[in-house]
Amino acid sequence: RRSSDLTRETSSAVRSLGGNHCPLVLCKDSILDAMGWTVLNCFLISLVTKTFVTAESDRIVTGEGINIYSFKIESKITSRFAHSVITSRAVNSANISKEVDFDVDLPKTAFITNFSMTIDGKVYLGIVKEKEAAQKVYQEAVSRGKTAGIVKASGRKMEKFKVTVSIAPASKVTFELTYEELLKRTFGKYEMLIRVKPNQLVDQFQIEIHISETQAITFLDAEANFLTNHLIQAVKTSFSGKRGHVFFSPTVDEQRSCSECPTTLLDGDFLIKYDVDRAISSSDIQIVNGYFVHFFAPGNIPPVPKNIIFVIDKSASMDGHKIEQTRDAFLKISEDLNEEDYFNFVIFSTDVTVWKESLVKATARNIKEAKAYISSLTIYGATNINKALWRAAKLLEDSSSIEHLTGRRLSLILFLTDGNPTVGETNGQRILQNAKEAIKGRYTLYCLGFGNDVDYSFLEQLALGNGGIARRIYEDSDSSVQLQGFYEEIANPLLLDVHMKYPDSSVNDITTSIFTHYYDGSEIVVAGKITDNELTSLPVEIKAEGARSNITFNVEGKVGEALQQQYIFGEYTERLWAYLTIQQLLEKHISAQGNEKDALKSKALELSLKYSFVTPLSSMVVTKPDNEAKNTTLLADKLTEAQRRYDYATPSASERAPLISMQQQPAYKMGTSLSFVDGDPHFIIQLPERNESFCFNIQEKAGVILRLVSDPVRGIAVNGQVIGKNKDGSKDKTGNTYIGKLGFVSRKMDLKVEVTTHAAIVYSRQQKRVFHWKHAVNMTDEDLTLSISKGSTMTLAMGGDATFEIVLHRASKNHPKHRDFLGLYTLDSRRFSAQTHGLLGQFYHPMDFEVYDISDSGRKGTCAKLAMKGRNIMLNGQWRKDFRADPNDGMDTFCWFIADSGRGLIDGSASDYISSSLFDTTDVSAKTDASSLSNANLY
Repeated sequence: RRSSDLTRETSSAVRSLGGNHCPLVLCKDSILDAMGWTVLNCFLISLVTKTFVTAESDRIVTGEGINIYSFKIESKITSRFAHSVITSRAVNSANISKEVDFDVDLPKTAFITNFSMTIDGKVYLGIVKEKEAAQKVYQEAVSRGKTAGIVKASGRKMEKFKVTVSIAPASKVTFELTYEELLKRTFGKYEMLIRVKPNQLVDQFQIEIHISETQAITFLDAEANFLTNHLIQAVKTSFSGKRGHVFFSPTVDEQRSCSECPTTLLDGDFLIKYDVDRAISSSDIQIVNGYFVHFFAPGNIPPVPKNIIFVIDKSASMDGHKIEQTRDAFLKISEDLNEEDYFNFVIFSTDVTVWKESLVKATARNIKEAKAYISSLTIYGATNINKALWRAAKLLEDSSSIEHLTGRRLSLILFLTDGNPTVGETNGQRILQNAKEAIKGRYTLYCLGFGNDVDYSFLEQLALGNGGIARRIYEDSDSSVQLQGFYEEIANPLLLDVHMKYPDSSVNDITTSIFTHYYDGSEIVVAGKITDNELTSLPVEIKAEGARSNITFNVEGKVGEALQQQYIFGEYTERLWAYLTIQQLLEKHISAQGNEKDALKSKALELSLKYSFVTPLSSMVVTKPDNEAKNTTLLADKLTEAQRRYDYATPSASERAPLISMQQQPAYKMGTSLSFVDGDPHFIIQLPERNESFCFNIQEKAGVILRLVSDPVRGIAVNGQVIGKNKDGSKDKTGNTYIGKLGFVSRKMDLKVEVTTHAAIVYSRQQKRVFHWKHAVNMTDEDLTLSISKGSTMTLAMGGDATFEIVLHRASKNHPKHRDFLGLYTLDSRRFSAQTHGLLGQFYHPMDFEVYDISDSGRKGTCAKLAMKGRNIMLNGQWRKDFRADPNDGMDTFCWFIADSGRGLIDGSASDYISSSLFDTTDVSAKTDASSLSNANLY
């Protein structure tokens, strides 16, 4: 149309459609006609907006008819223990059924205790079950209707709880979620975090916090990162004596992002901070309903000097932002050392370097020298965790013979890494054992895991097994601040070896009452059961070691005084005891072994179910209606920090990697992906962010070379040659074949590496070097690192681009025919580009899929179907071996087996992955695209 005609028709269309529609003109191509007019090939489209202000009121309608007219968060904090209820109410104003979301965030330290949906008067309740039982219910529901996990990580400190339900026209729904948490005291204050994100204007929006303490509140503050000068007036805080109150209920106009905007300002974190008066006593003992809780936070005590070793990873994976932030952090940390502290640095990659031969005092001169040393750190090589920890422990051990470094001092190791052990000792279980033997309970080990490459479960076991804790450092612009913040928490130890003694005849089931240290600004909390019904007072003796002398605190809790307090949450002492007990049992479970581990799990599960806490051992099953009058089963789990691994940030698809299933693999397992080829040749893969593993075999003749990984962006290729089972080349009755030779290519490094069952041959810069399996090897040459654990495993690190582990399988010496073969494991597949392909490489990227119709087929085992790439594929449950942690016997791992050489799962067919030579770098993706299967049912 001519532009003038188009303008008139657009104006007319807008008038006829009304104010709730938006015209959109799409134009393609333009030419000049005979009269000189510009002619456009255009289309006029009307878009109905999903969010608009009605003419009748200020109410905002979202989702084309769903109005969330009320959203309230009410919290009752009784002596640091918070009981919070989120309530959301919505109505369907449309004349057809519509879906409504209940989408909220809650603190990751909290336990969900209750959830309900009320739809037109009918209540649907969540039920807390043992995790295994809940999973069974969930799997049984897969074949009957849609299912979903409804809890995911959300940022660093929160978890997202989301439920979607369809409601009929004019129907109303009420969602109610309850959770509980013990507020932690850090830097001299308690903090409660509430995530505010209603995504729309709400008629009745309200946050209300009631605080009740037995000691006077000294300050109370509420802040939020979305508060403007205008909106801050809606925040009301008040406190008097032992009570505090926070109220925030902005009107619809106050919520608007501008005076006429239909969008909301409310989007961010609402933070409540407060503390109590300890001038009279550093202890607060409360006895209510047969349970007691004891808060202990002494102040005005001189700090205990520290002997501290900073162990810093400078391997190739720390390149760029990580090493820059690490330098910045430790420059500041060096300045914050106390004058009486002694310190040293252990820097590690493939090798280990010590700054000074022994610990030095934190004098101005030594700090200046340390800062120059930290500033000069450069990255290279692999990751030798075992040797670094041993060296740090040895430095502290040597200091014990020096008079001025002994006595009333706290010895600790602050360990920072961003990856997994790839050189030296790489077996996680042996590293844990070696660290424990080196430290011997004499020193405290704190582990900081930088980013999402790190095996957090391993670091957790390492720290908890040696008296410390693990903390994730998020890879972001404030990584340096996070590192400094952690150090500040432990910078000033006030007491060592704290023993809190309670009368055995009066109490039992006490939570942890012996503490290695107490830091300034924190708080010790102990809870237990009262067994003496006639008890009138509870005497407690606290013994500890201070900077100058041993200290004894004698305190007493009065039953009568506690009963006079009007608590706003009457059962809080019992539930606080259960919460604290479960938390501590779960911590101990991480590093425990054998029968002790089972007993800790059993006790924690028992309490989780008794008090309806959703913990890592329990799940909440929610059944809700759907449009087809079928029940949909939802599952709410509690995530561990290790399971939050890929959800705290949003890395691009090319940066993501397969994640080891926490239910299928031991916590100490190394590596960031379950992606390997081993055995006959058995391929096992697991897609990023999903816990389902798939496996398939490739049936090709001996001598055929298979393309395993091909990354044209990074210039990396990995190929494997198939061999038969028998040494003499004769055909085996089973038809089994294996990988007998591997070829690695890095075009960027001008590098080729051939790995056979006898040796690794490195071709670089027109040189040839041979490293035999029968020798232990640790070699670093510029960006190449190669290490061999004699006759067992080999680690090959190609700069910061890729790290692989090769497992050598030896045939029995006495067997006349069978031969040795290799297994290949990818340790950091997230580093490959989005264009990576190959039999393994194509699975380094996220993919949508669903496993459904799971059934037990008797002798045939467990069967299911897979919906992926527009195909439906038949699955059979099988067990395979992962040999990384145990090269001899391997570890069983469950996977869904796809027959016919992975047909339907892999792109194209197996023959598309045949290479011409061991160092072939031809891209296979185009070939597989051309021969890919069309949408089909493959069962």
